[in-house]
Amino acid sequence: MPSTQTPVPGRGFRFRMGVALTLVVCLPFAFVYTFVFLANTVGIALLEWANERPFHGEFYVDPLLLTVVVLGGLLVQYRYGPSAVLRSVDARPVDADAYPSLHATVTRLSSQIGIATPGVAVIDSTVPNAFAVAGVGRADEEYVVVTTGLLEMLSEEELEAVLAHELAHISNRDANLMTVAWLLPTITYYLAFVAFYVLYGFYRLLGSGFSSGGSGGDSDGRALLVAIVVITVCAVVTLTVSAMFWLASVLFYRVLSREREYVADRAAATITGSPAALASALETLDSELPNQPDEDLRKLDGGVEALYLAPLEDRAFGSQELISTDIFPDTHPPTETRIDRLRELERETGGMTAAASTGSDLG
Repeated sequence: MPSTQTPVPGRGFRFRMGVALTLVVCLPFAFVYTFVFLANTVGIALLEWANERPFHGEFYVDPLLLTVVVLGGLLVQYRYGPSAVLRSVDARPVDADAYPSLHATVTRLSSQIGIATPGVAVIDSTVPNAFAVAGVGRADEEYVVVTTGLLEMLSEEELEAVLAHELAHISNRDANLMTVAWLLPTITYYLAFVAFYVLYGFYRLLGSGFSSGGSGGDSDGRALLVAIVVITVCAVVTLTVSAMFWLASVLFYRVLSREREYVADRAAATITGSPAALASALETLDSELPNQPDEDLRKLDGGVEALYLAPLEDRAFGSQELISTDIFPDTHPPTETRIDRLRELERETGGMTAAASTGSDLG
């Protein structure tokens, strides 16, 4: 029988989410202070060499100011993260007039488990999948997102189970955490990107004959050498540190994604009263995703592959343009394992239902 509320996550899950939240807050501090440390070692040595005299003092970041900046950044991500995610995959919010049945199911399930009804967004894609995003906790900053391919392929019962799974992510607040956790990977990615192209552009400029017009002898020669060394060292250090923290934060993000899927699967089974429906939906996605064109999968990715109901990776993703799963762990537990757990839960709940029914008949 369907439940009127989502099952309360276990202590282990709540503890892991608490640790994850702590890391989400602490990693930006570690990122900034790594740069401060390098500025006071490599940076000062570079300044002394460039100026040919000692540098007195050190670089310093006020902890209070840094706290304000970091927490402000997290709040901005918390506020605008959902809309940024929707834009990255070309998802469009839709109203009840456009998708009456979809809205009705989301509204009914939300009321059933006691949460505010989130918005509904649709991606025009033949790839069957779904995810949920959440920001500041208001319903207008929370969305259940589905593709048109999902709506076409699944039965009514399977679609209900998928929507229950995504609503469980919102109810458990792990959707909020996942939205905020993407801040550091985004910042470090763009810093590494800028540092690389500064370095690339500078050496392209040198290669084009930028230095050939100098006439100041040794003075101009040393000035050019200083510019080359300073720009190269700064760019390489920025690129290296940003890449390291990008790798660490993406690794953390993907591990965090794995932790929440089993919990949402079980919650969806409890909400709908039918573990078999979600298992069947996962089987459909597992069989259909390998048949989808690479281009369609890339468009659906948008950097948020960890949020989806079923993983996009390890399917038709054979291109070198994509991140290898040999470097990172998968974003999701094995789909086969999730299906097996749901089938086992179906047998358990089916047996309990049958026993209850028999007891009622005997009474």
